Amino acid sequence: MRERRRRGRRTGVFLLGLALWMGLAGCGIRDGELREAQGAAQVQTSESTSSPESAALQGGGSESASAPALKPESAREPALESASAPTPELVQKSTPAPTPEPTPEPYREYEIRLAALGDNLMHMGIVYTGKQADGSYDYSFLFRGIQDLLDQADIRAINQETVFGGNELGFSGFPHFNSPTQVGDAIAAAGFQVVLHATNHAADQGVKGLARCAAFWEQYPQVLAVGIHQEPTQERIGLLQAGDRTFAILNYTYGPNAEVLDSSLRGRLDMLCAYQEKTGAIDFTSLNPQVTEDIRRARELADVVVVFPHWGTEYRTEPSSYQRRFAQEMADAGADVIIGTHPHVPQPVELLTAQDGRTTLCFYSLGNYVSTQKQAICMLEEMAWVTFHVTEDEVYVVRDESGAVPLVCHYKSGPVRLENVYPLEEYTQEQAQSHGIRNYGGVSLSLEYLQEKSREILGEWELPLEKVREKGRELPLQVVPKRAGEAEDAPEGSKESEAALERFTEPEDPPEDIGE
Repeated sequence: MRERRRRGRRTGVFLLGLALWMGLAGCGIRDGELREAQGAAQVQTSESTSSPESAALQGGGSESASAPALKPESAREPALESASAPTPELVQKSTPAPTPEPTPEPYREYEIRLAALGDNLMHMGIVYTGKQADGSYDYSFLFRGIQDLLDQADIRAINQETVFGGNELGFSGFPHFNSPTQVGDAIAAAGFQVVLHATNHAADQGVKGLARCAAFWEQYPQVLAVGIHQEPTQERIGLLQAGDRTFAILNYTYGPNAEVLDSSLRGRLDMLCAYQEKTGAIDFTSLNPQVTEDIRRARELADVVVVFPHWGTEYRTEPSSYQRRFAQEMADAGADVIIGTHPHVPQPVELLTAQDGRTTLCFYSLGNYVSTQKQAICMLEEMAWVTFHVTEDEVYVVRDESGAVPLVCHYKSGPVRLENVYPLEEYTQEQAQSHGIRNYGGVSLSLEYLQEKSREILGEWELPLEKVREKGRELPLQVVPKRAGEAEDAPEGSKESEAALERFTEPEDPPEDIGE
């Protein structure tokens, strides 16, 4: 009987300990389940103590001292509850506060300035101006009169009217020009990134001279020479990266001073006018479909599309009907800016409205940059100046900071030599009276005449120098040229063009010309 009571007490103690251990271990036993375990232990214990012997044992004795006394349930609950661990459902876990996202810096808006010059028409008087005492040639003087203005621009373009067909051929003027490659050196040194070669004189030295001219620019990777190509398969669309925006540059000419496009020039000279595939006969009244196709493709590749057409009627200060029609077609295709050359005189600036509602800024003709022509109006020139404002979402032309800066080409006579190119605002009557055109061309030239013609032709688009200089300038943007579709497997130049640079040598002095 005593052994039975001992087994009963040991069983109760064992169950109670097991319940306490499982509660402390967090095994998910709830208070109700714990009470059941305690109740079972109590029942079994009470059964073992229901006899007189058990009552005597509860009253005292040596054996009762070694067994834990069971307290009433009301007294045991607080102790049991405090011993049990909280269950997962009741635990309130603290979640760390999320790290706040850094506030993005607002997009920093900025401006891109484009400057473009007209025909760099290298008559022999200008060629000789660059000849040094030791027989070498240096044309760094070409831009000294406006270099401070060029330095304010991010993108600088010039129309190189005459071809660099190879110094070994000798230099020549009108009607079949061949100009010193040192002119190209001066263009690169002045910071021009765009050189326009699609002119009516591009093929004056034949397809070989055209290829040599294109090859010349390979030594200046920072310069994008457009409009001519060594091979007919080369890409026509030039691209410039200015800041975080891309400019597409396209250049076309109405023709190569011929009514028929020779088969050797097809694909090497970018054509503005349509021509028949079989005969090469040029249709001067129709825009080449390739032009609008190129513009649409350029629209997909770039943020801004600038087209430089070589077009128009020489010595007319008003655009022809074909110029206006071609300009509208190019605007409808996606051109943002159109800057024309060829007429040798300045023509108006207009805003065109494209079919999709965009506006296109059109300079019909910049006139010449340098020349020794004999007409007074040919001494008045334009420098196209376009200011683009860049936001995070768009690029647009700033109207009141864009227009044409009037320039004057000044040369002297006896012999004819170029002196300088000046902004019209800084030109004086004394200089006009000493202009070589008086003796060389037999015409009078006055400051008043130049000012009147500038106002008449440009009107509200005449841009004062203060608009170019007023803001000062941060460091110009890095402008990186590239070509659309440029790939490692692009066709290589011909053996002749690869060796062209090695064959450039100084020629004998050619006779002077009287200008185009």
